[in-house]
Amino acid sequence: MQDTLPFIRPLVEKYDRPGPRYTSYPTAPQFQAAFAEDDYRAAAERSNRAASPKPLSAYVHIPFCESLCYYCACNKIITHNRQRAAEYLAWLKREIALQGALFDESRRMTQLHLGGGTPTYLDNDQLGELMAALDAAFHFAAPEEREFSLEVDPRTVTPAQIHELYALGFNRLSFGVQDFDTRVQEAVNRIQSEEQVLELVAAAREAGFQSVSVDLIYGLPLQTVASFDETLAKIIALRPDRIATYSYAHLPELFKAQRLIRPEDMPPPERKIELLELIIRRLTAAGYVYIGMDHFALPEDELSLARENGTLQRNFQGYSTHADCDLIGLGNTAIGKVGDSYSQNVKETAQYQARLEQGRLPVMRGYRLNADDVLRRDVINALMCHGRIDFAAIEAAHGIVFRDTFAEALEELTEMVDDGLLSITDTAIEVLPAGRLMMRNAAMAFDAYLSHSTGRYSRTV
Repeated sequence: MQDTLPFIRPLVEKYDRPGPRYTSYPTAPQFQAAFAEDDYRAAAERSNRAASPKPLSAYVHIPFCESLCYYCACNKIITHNRQRAAEYLAWLKREIALQGALFDESRRMTQLHLGGGTPTYLDNDQLGELMAALDAAFHFAAPEEREFSLEVDPRTVTPAQIHELYALGFNRLSFGVQDFDTRVQEAVNRIQSEEQVLELVAAAREAGFQSVSVDLIYGLPLQTVASFDETLAKIIALRPDRIATYSYAHLPELFKAQRLIRPEDMPPPERKIELLELIIRRLTAAGYVYIGMDHFALPEDELSLARENGTLQRNFQGYSTHADCDLIGLGNTAIGKVGDSYSQNVKETAQYQARLEQGRLPVMRGYRLNADDVLRRDVINALMCHGRIDFAAIEAAHGIVFRDTFAEALEELTEMVDDGLLSITDTAIEVLPAGRLMMRNAAMAFDAYLSHSTGRYSRTV
């Protein structure tokens, strides 16, 4: 795949429509309440019996935040009562023990991600307790084989605490910056100084973190091209290993917090396209490689190398080099992928506690994939991760004739071919440079559930 990333505004506008992000296939709207704890246990047992059991990965959800960011659509609990976090950690350790008993001891945990909420709402002693519980239950791989990351709110930690996080076993950090402009920060109630971020990034490098990532959001209230250009300039000067630039989805009818944003502060719809064009131009000019979706990385970063050598993968945390694991979701709302299944935990902390009090796993819903789902997942992953679907490889893996099975999808993609976004030959579908921003649109052609899905999706570009 080429590194050029042309931005053709008429085509970007044409294909900017709602669609799944394909961190899973089938996507979350297909999860079913009929999938219960016994189904999850059966999936774990099948995964243990596989000819080559996969290594383990975990996502741990920490739902607490000290203050409300108005743009946030995550599942979170706003509280200053630290006792609630201590209670939650106790229940989380119960779930970890229950989950750990399901997986063979020979399997090692190679990937771990703490998200939220605000993972650093837990103090470092509590995070140490959490890491010890995880290691006891799942047996961490050797340090050189791990990708252990957590999301950091720069307002909640000091440089000294960053060093302590490294000592706890984390080797990757993601700092939530969103925007440095003070007017934008005030409009979304997330005020943090540039100096805080600079100090923490410097501390992370000094401590020895393998990768430092920065998250930005475009399309926020009061953002302009000029103001966001200044934020990008400051981020580029920081030179983080990875940059994630998320498109803000303003859905106040769905997310109560977003109703606190003044409607008159929201940028016009065309502003997001202008900001996206700015992001691509500035980051690629600064030497960052476009990985896909909203991810950029330095050429020497593992994500860039994985994209080059064909080992890039996706899971619920986005692009990864370690995604081919059984992913165990821990905490309320957490999503897992074990064997041929997806599962999600209950949302409310009271439900979470009640299930665990009964010695039950807090699984709320899930899905077991059939053969057609696995086939389409492989096709969509090839497209989203490698920008290429090799017909022979898919045919060999699944015993199909690609052009027969996907005749309807190939017909649907002719418009993208005509627009110079894709190439379809006798042997492959290839995403052309101009189509790299529209990979989600191409993937949608292979989604068997999309036409009758009840899901609300973000826009594809």
